[in-house]
Amino acid sequence: MRSMLLAALLGMLASSASAQQGTVMGTWLTASGKAQVRIAACADAKIGPICGTIVALIEPRGPDGTVVSPEVATDWRNTDSALRGRKVLGMPLIWGFKKTSDPNTFEEGQIYNGENGKIYNANISLQPDGKLRLRGYVGAPMFGETQLWTRVN
Repeated sequence: MRSMLLAALLGMLASSASAQQGTVMGTWLTASGKAQVRIAACADAKIGPICGTIVALIEPRGPDGTVVSPEVATDWRNTDSALRGRKVLGMPLIWGFKKTSDPNTFEEGQIYNGENGKIYNANISLQPDGKLRLRGYVGAPMFGETQLWTRVN
């Protein structure tokens, strides 16, 4: 009986993991390799269908360039001086997207670039190879930069 329950539990976990593999939802390593971002349904639907927050940092640096603990890393590059003291862990990174006809493509959202403290327009789509494609831009998507993020889980 115990082995049947264990097999059923493992089957449910595997099916939920494989279902997540076919969606933008999950945790992603950014192209720079400096942060992990969890994409999930927004807590407030007015913000959009998906939101992303920073859940892990890899060797964050302070204003003087020295490595700091992820728990104390702040948003010191933000162009808004009132936000420079906020903690990076848990900070919103993507929001405001609109759904498209493809359930794994979202357009006209916003992405915050913690490396220069600016907010850009963005589009997101899950690629056939399982990578997440983000296109940040100013004005029109053709005036932007594309990044590929790798799924962590």
